This record gives sequence, structure tokens and C-alpha cells, in this order.
Amino acid sequence: MLTRFEKARIMSARALQIAMGAPVLVKLSETVKRVDEIVRMEFEKGALPLTVVREMPDGSKVFLNVKGEEVGKAEK
Repeated sequence: MLTRFEKARIMSARALQIAMGAPVLVKLSETVKRVDEIVRMEFEKGALPLTVVREMPDGSKVFLNVKGEEVGKAEK
């Protein structure tokens, strides 16, 4: 599970990408026009190709996808 800080960081980074002209990764309805709505839709559908690297207290790293699922580990 992602922390609220990780979610905020992912969503703000994606909002910047879309604002700078990156393609949208979900199909949009006519009513969706704001970047934050687009980002929320992408996040909820798990369409974002981003990975969170979380450093653990023992120095190892855990890699999480946007859905909060572990996709890998790295030892010290």
C-alpha cells in the first residue's frame, strides 16, 4: 500500500507531465477537462507506468507499482 505522500508525489508528477503535453493513458469522457481529474482517473485505473522505490530501515529497497503491489526487492 502506498502512503499518502507517495500518492501525492506520483499524482503531482503525472499532472506536470500531462500539463507539458504527455499523452493521456485512459479514455476520457467529454466532461473531463481538468488535469487533476485526468490524473485521478489514471491513478484509480492503475494505468500509470511509475514505480515507487521505498528504502527500508535495514538499507534494502522495495519497489512498488502504483497499485501498491510489490514488484521487486534489492538488498543493501
